[in-house]
Amino acid sequence: MCIAAMFESLPGAVWALLILLGFILWWPLGLALLAYALWRGKMRCCGGGFGLWNDRAGLMGRAQEWWRQVQTTGNRSFDDYRTETLRRLEEEEREFRNFVERLRRAKDKAEFEQFMAERRAGPAHSAPD
Repeated sequence: MCIAAMFESLPGAVWALLILLGFILWWPLGLALLAYALWRGKMRCCGGGFGLWNDRAGLMGRAQEWWRQVQTTGNRSFDDYRTETLRRLEEEEREFRNFVERLRRAKDKAEFEQFMAERRAGPAHSAPD
């Protein structure tokens, strides 16, 4: 029996113990074991998926729906104001992200052009051999 098949047959409690020991011995090992266990669906809670990648129970989808769900206060004018403000803030965030991306590209372009100019000029002075 190969090692991979042996790991596949381990129950969730053993995986939890392995992850804990991995963190105690060397934290990257524990992190790798945790990522593998979540990815392969070894850590289960109440019969459903537990990880972000193993969403059998739909927990992440329901959480996102709840987060995006509009809660009404009963005051229609305030709800309209809040909706409009959130829409405006999302638009400003999108514009700001685009602005930052343009700044990064301009900086990268300037650094690249400076590098190419220095390269074309050749070495400033050569060291005697």
